[in-house]
Amino acid sequence: MARNIMIQGTMSNAGKSILCAALCRVLKQDGLRVVPFKSQNMALNSGVTWDGLEMGRAQILQAQAAGVEPDVRMNPILLKPCSDTGSQVIVNGKVIGQYSARAYFAMKKSLIPAVMVSYESLANEADVVVIEGAGSPAEINLKQDDIVNMGLARMVGAPVLLAGDIDPGGVFAQLYGTVKLLEEEEQRRIKGLIINKFRGDRSLLTPGIDLLEEKLDIPVVGILPYLRIGLEEEDSLSERLRKRSHTKPLDAAVIRFPRISNYTDFDALEEHPLIGVRYVEEKNEFGVPDLVILPGSKSTLADLRWLRETGLSDLVLASAQNGTFTLGICGGYQMLGEAVCDPEGTEGGATTRCVTGLGLLPVRTVFRRRKVRRKVSGTIREGFLTGAWVYGYEIHMGDTQLLDECHAVDAKVAASEPDVVGIRPPLMTARGNVCGTYLHGLFDSGQAVDRLANLLAGRKGVLLSGYQSEDRNQSRERQLDQLADAFRRNMDMERIYRIIEEGAAAP
Repeated sequence: MARNIMIQGTMSNAGKSILCAALCRVLKQDGLRVVPFKSQNMALNSGVTWDGLEMGRAQILQAQAAGVEPDVRMNPILLKPCSDTGSQVIVNGKVIGQYSARAYFAMKKSLIPAVMVSYESLANEADVVVIEGAGSPAEINLKQDDIVNMGLARMVGAPVLLAGDIDPGGVFAQLYGTVKLLEEEEQRRIKGLIINKFRGDRSLLTPGIDLLEEKLDIPVVGILPYLRIGLEEEDSLSERLRKRSHTKPLDAAVIRFPRISNYTDFDALEEHPLIGVRYVEEKNEFGVPDLVILPGSKSTLADLRWLRETGLSDLVLASAQNGTFTLGICGGYQMLGEAVCDPEGTEGGATTRCVTGLGLLPVRTVFRRRKVRRKVSGTIREGFLTGAWVYGYEIHMGDTQLLDECHAVDAKVAASEPDVVGIRPPLMTARGNVCGTYLHGLFDSGQAVDRLANLLAGRKGVLLSGYQSEDRNQSRERQLDQLADAFRRNMDMERIYRIIEEGAAAP
């Protein structure tokens, strides 16, 4: 059975996911068989495994850092919020239903066997399991039947490193207050503290660190700098979603839906030296973009209503009708069609016969309870991305039907669920300057990014630099190595190895 170590945080967005990825890569580089694990993940950024199951993107990234294939056992429970009080619940990669927060908490304890089966089977195949917590262990109102923070640490006997985010300020209060809100047994389980996202002169931290260590009798095992490494983020608090401007010559405006999902689709686009990506929530932010993107959404109907209520739908329509390249991905693709219908109340609300879409593509979508999950690859035959070879995955609830002759991706299905074989909505639909697709990861191969940059630059008279986009998997490997280097330089690795070896019972 593998040894383990767990990274918890003082709050959401403290950097737990990236710290776990860094540690996975360091341990892999040192010759250990390492696997990531997060028992319960709440995120709208998810991906699909080769066997057609759904898991959080953070654990997919961590699996790549560990040099192993993503496996749904690494994230047995995934919660995808669809409202302020409810989520779609996914267990072992498959949807089991929509639950209110209260209903989920009532059933959570019954999911412990699924968590433990996943953990133990992974632990039997590895030397070390790197475990990620969620939110904060000091959310004392949620501690009953906890299966993701200290409750899980207790079940699997894991020592804990506690990370705090210094960037917004108050990191010493974060760390001290979190520890002191825990029970004594839980406090003893914490073997080290991490100060994350630091900028400035480290010597100025010394008095605070000395006092913190004295009061808690827990060592600070590392101070990680604020790293600008372009790896996927998972949390809805991501800084990129607040980006409203840029200085690049080509302007891509992404509509920032309230329930935006899989915004990691735009990581590769943001890396291009000519294309600036910004996120738009209000009419006065829309401007005159060269490209408009409607991203994925976990609540397509609600976000389509929001698009109309904000007046952004009028600007998207006018922009597209004036020839601006317009792209919809997944939920955004559905919105670009003639209508979106939810006769079974799949999105968690009352049944809705049909809501009129933006009418920019000749398609109609009907939500069903069946979820399509599969990896695909292929070459785009028609539309403004013609000739680009792409790969990625589908993950959606809607069945989309063509209402008129149009163009599509020639795509090879790499994996699918048995119950959806032969039921294939158009993966991509294009009409003039408007394109919609179910393909998450459209830009990851780099070819669609370069094709798009050439089109936008040619139209705007921007001089191309000869830049060629790197395949996202290759760039991610390089960035993970850079992350691991930073982790080694700034963490007490000798102490961390000792913590892993001695485990939670160490004094």
